[in-house]
Amino acid sequence: MCPGGLVVGATSEAGAVVTNGMSQHSRNERNANSALVVNVEREDLEPWGSGPGDPLAGVAFQRHWEQQAFQAGGADGRGPAQWVDDFLAGRPSQARGAEGVPASFQPGVLLGSLETCLPLWVLETIREALPGFERRIPGFCSGGALLTGVETRTSSPVRILRDSGSLESPNTPGLYPAGEGGGHAGGILSAAIDGIRVAEALALTRLRLRRRGAPDESACDQA
Repeated sequence: MCPGGLVVGATSEAGAVVTNGMSQHSRNERNANSALVVNVEREDLEPWGSGPGDPLAGVAFQRHWEQQAFQAGGADGRGPAQWVDDFLAGRPSQARGAEGVPASFQPGVLLGSLETCLPLWVLETIREALPGFERRIPGFCSGGALLTGVETRTSSPVRILRDSGSLESPNTPGLYPAGEGGGHAGGILSAAIDGIRVAEALALTRLRLRRRGAPDESACDQA
């Protein structure tokens, strides 16, 4: 949950829609937002590759659903959106005036159905999870809550390889892949921790270059 949150556009390609969440420094916006994340396993990506074990299958999977979201949003940059109660009931959404949560996505949203924006198994998983959220956070699944699709950039679909000890790229000396973009974390906290580990590894590498026999320890490994 992002207090005082905005749903913003994060696409990097023409003909695609990607959403993400953020908050202003003041955190006093009229909306709050949270992402609903469903695990995607390697076997889910296999059909999208050019062959068995294609490392870019995840990119093809992302690109397809981002393009589907673009079409569902009217093919003009708007995000496809659906009221939560309509999503759970499997019916398209229509405008409700002041009754529903106002969308913050720019250049706007097109109400309708998210059915074409995500795989069936993802839709079913989200429908199963939403009532669970409601039990823990009353009001989370209220009819006026708005779903805006799609957030496909939660974790990198490709992992940049690195040495298990030095955390340095095995084929590009001086490169230290880290965090979500490098495929080594899956969230804000894990990315922060991974960043600490890589910063320590880089510092220890520099220290060993300057002082032979310097300690080779990580505070993160000890924790």
